[in-house]
Amino acid sequence: MTQTMTIAQLLVRKLALAGVKKIFGLPGGGSSLDIIAAAAAENIQFVLTKTENAAVMMAGALAETTGVPGVALMTKGPGLTNAANGVAYASLDRAPVIVLTDGFTPKQLTYITHQVFDQQAVLKPLVKAVSRLESGNPEDEIDALLATATTHPLGPVHIELTSETARRHVDVVQPNGHDSKVNAGQKRPQVMRPIDTKQLEALRMTLRKARKPIVVVGLEARAHSDAVRTFIQSLGCAVLMTYKAKGVVPDESPQVLGIFTGGSLEQEAIAAADLMVLVGLDPVELILQPWRYTTPVVDISSFKHPVHYVEPSVQVIGSITDILIELTSAGEVSQKEWESTELARLRTNARTQLAYAPVKQAVAPDRVAQLAAVCCEKAGVKPYFSIDAGAHMFSVAAFFPAQRPGDVLISNGLATMAFALPAAISAAVQEPAATVLCFTGDGGLMMCLGELCTAVEQRAKIVVVVFNDSSLSLIDIKQQSRSLEPNGVRWQHHNFAATMSALGGFGVSVATEGEFEAAMEQALMTKGPSLIDVLIDPSGYPEQLKAMRG
Repeated sequence: MTQTMTIAQLLVRKLALAGVKKIFGLPGGGSSLDIIAAAAAENIQFVLTKTENAAVMMAGALAETTGVPGVALMTKGPGLTNAANGVAYASLDRAPVIVLTDGFTPKQLTYITHQVFDQQAVLKPLVKAVSRLESGNPEDEIDALLATATTHPLGPVHIELTSETARRHVDVVQPNGHDSKVNAGQKRPQVMRPIDTKQLEALRMTLRKARKPIVVVGLEARAHSDAVRTFIQSLGCAVLMTYKAKGVVPDESPQVLGIFTGGSLEQEAIAAADLMVLVGLDPVELILQPWRYTTPVVDISSFKHPVHYVEPSVQVIGSITDILIELTSAGEVSQKEWESTELARLRTNARTQLAYAPVKQAVAPDRVAQLAAVCCEKAGVKPYFSIDAGAHMFSVAAFFPAQRPGDVLISNGLATMAFALPAAISAAVQEPAATVLCFTGDGGLMMCLGELCTAVEQRAKIVVVVFNDSSLSLIDIKQQSRSLEPNGVRWQHHNFAATMSALGGFGVSVATEGEFEAAMEQALMTKGPSLIDVLIDPSGYPEQLKAMRG
């Protein structure tokens, strides 16, 4: 059966078939309006954000947690440039996002210069592909873009859609028995390269010889949690996880020693091992320092990264699940020589190094994370949580546990501020019944403060925990380390709780641990968005940074 529809309707129909249920954005008066109208007809919700940057982050966070491509919509010109940071996040944090912008027709460019620049050139370093859907077969163009976004390395694609093209009619052949809802929610399958049997055998031999392997789990492993858990249990190994891989193996597992960043905190554990097994580690996750470990390395990855910190002795590329199943089902993996007492000691040592000394006033950041976790456990809540870039990130990542892949949302590849709040809103919109915690610094919150309005409008069940120390703490630390005067990194104390209350949410300021616990208990019972403005003692941040990175 053939159906006539506009390009905008065709695009939205294809998005629905890919499982898209939300579009985030800030529209202009051109093709944006056609997309919004078409989305409503397909029962796809349009979520109006306050900035284009946040829209892309929300779309990316949704894609990271569901595996379904995220969609962000904005106008041409300033809309696109305001979104560029979000597109960079989607690129470096491996989030498949469809970036929809308006554009100019060739005829318009003969007389218009207002808001005109080469939009494709602006986003070219950040996106995997671009299209204007102007060919004779726009359906194939859309399919190709979706496939590109969801092929490793996952990332954003750009559709520059003029009003003229959006409204152009095309004939589309509908397969019998299919409509726009048949495949909604299904993930697009990855086409993986065949596993190199020689490399797989070499990996088997290497694992067989190792007595104390340590597995480092990275972001690519999030979609392979069951296989990873079976593998590490069979191996009886120690485990480290990157920020984005938290929850692939539950933090409560006695095999998990902590976070891997490429820093100094994990050196003791790696030195005790005789083999590092990288599972889904993307080098974009590591800090800006050379590889510092001498332990031999093998690598299991979805694809070969052209630039890496280390050259593994053996590398197996392909479906991580298939590779791990091959290793475990063949009986080649056996219990190793890690003692439970040694694992416990290494885990305790790492946490002790990151712990704050007792503070005399305000609240220590590690205690904020620990007390938040206790309050959630008492309330029987297993929350999703987001973490913004900043000094507070060390405490939250170390002391707030994750149990499931996708529990934590964090920008690690770009490490951008102003990510945690949009990500938390995205998670709450996706699962309205869930509780979502947002751990953010005051600097990061100020960069996206308007999205508190979005949280209120969406009635998002999020608890925003603000680490309020009136400074850009990480930059402040680096300034202090160079014995420079504290210029340009500090500001006056701001009352974010009052802001939240004024916008229609629940807001409270706290300055002690007891006040924080009481506020958390109330926030967890609140139906809409809440914000807890915590007065933080930043005095221990330099020692935390030194312990983490050296």
